Amino acid sequence: MSISMSMSTSTSGGTRTGTDAAGGASRAGVATEGAVDQEMTELCRELARRAKAASRTLAVARGAAKDAWLRRSAAALVERRDEVLAANADDVAAAPTHGLSSAAIDRLRLDPRRVDEIARALLEVAALPDPIGETIASSRRPNGLEVRQVRVPLGVIFMIYESRPNVTVDAAALCVKSGNAAILRGGKEAVATNRALHRILADELAPAGLPEDSVQLVPTTDRAAVGALLSLPEFIDLAIPRGGEGLIRRVAAEARMPVLKHYQGNCHVYIDARSDVEMGVRIIVNAKAQRPGVCNAAETLLVHRDAAPRFLPRAAEALLAAGVELRGDPGARAIVPQMRPAEPADWDTEYLEKILAVAVVDSIDDAIAHIARHGSGHTEAIVTDDLAASRRFVAEVDSSAVMVNASTRFNDGGQLGLGAEIGISTDKFHARGPCGLRELTSTKWVVVGDGQVRE
Repeated sequence: MSISMSMSTSTSGGTRTGTDAAGGASRAGVATEGAVDQEMTELCRELARRAKAASRTLAVARGAAKDAWLRRSAAALVERRDEVLAANADDVAAAPTHGLSSAAIDRLRLDPRRVDEIARALLEVAALPDPIGETIASSRRPNGLEVRQVRVPLGVIFMIYESRPNVTVDAAALCVKSGNAAILRGGKEAVATNRALHRILADELAPAGLPEDSVQLVPTTDRAAVGALLSLPEFIDLAIPRGGEGLIRRVAAEARMPVLKHYQGNCHVYIDARSDVEMGVRIIVNAKAQRPGVCNAAETLLVHRDAAPRFLPRAAEALLAAGVELRGDPGARAIVPQMRPAEPADWDTEYLEKILAVAVVDSIDDAIAHIARHGSGHTEAIVTDDLAASRRFVAEVDSSAVMVNASTRFNDGGQLGLGAEIGISTDKFHARGPCGLRELTSTKWVVVGDGQVRE
């Protein structure tokens, strides 16, 4: 384990140069692995303690101060764009050594336009209503008590993510706007970019009147730090992993606090018996091929047997032209023989690339049953001209989002009007689907009386 253990007292610079606790100390012949582990534990505990202290101030911070920080950070990102791009160039150059796919490198790479888009996202979050203090329900009881349920921050949010540096900014923005302190831990693939982005965000906290520890970046890419932070429920209120299934399952297994997550995005598009062919083709090509490496991309196409002869040849032509490999069941291959035979595992696979499993089903009942058996509860879509069929599909399909005559790609916080999202949850407590500002809050009951006592 190689880690710089000394941490800056200022959050604006991430880390300051320290001694390699594994290499330097062992060369001196004094440190042990247990001592290193203890030092890591203490580092993470201090990071979390500072975040908890900052969260108490953030919980009562004025909306104007939070919005000022967002606007200042957006301007600073544009002004310091070259600093971010230089750091990102270092990460992109090192990407092959981390074994990143071309799609992952594309998510990692920034250019001037992408940096400007990240800055615009900060301004969009600033324009959203502040959820903190919102009254959800209120009443006056017969005994005269005034009762209100109000929205309050969760506290400290630990965000663990992989090679998408924009998440550094998105997560910080949503956490602070919703009154929460953020601890950010990006992947080693984007370490230089994340540090540059964090410096910019942290530099604007104090000038906006917010605690300097409101947004902290874990100062090491050592995986042990994740485990250490996940063991601190007294300081951290929620963990949010974003990345591959392995990362998410590790976080869910180790976390001693609630985890907001989804494991897979095994999304389906079902073409009903009564449906518009051209609409269906547009939807499946968009759902599969626009961005195949994201969780709301379609992985399976289900086609009603009555629609298959007119739909599948046209859809296959468009999908193959878009570079999509098709893997079909016998019914689909009877109509489009150039499909590869589908294997049993194909129905349960989140490809995250241009591969699509295709099946012909006898009825909407079979489509719903297939989704229940193989789906991940993320996003499902139906293409139909039959109102009764659409209502059945919406009522019976148990997913975080169900689309009628629209692409699965719309299951996204920005697209659904949340302004931005910190992730998508397929759990049912406490939030489900795209999670934005309101999903980063809890509630508090406020009861005001004039001397009442319970009889």
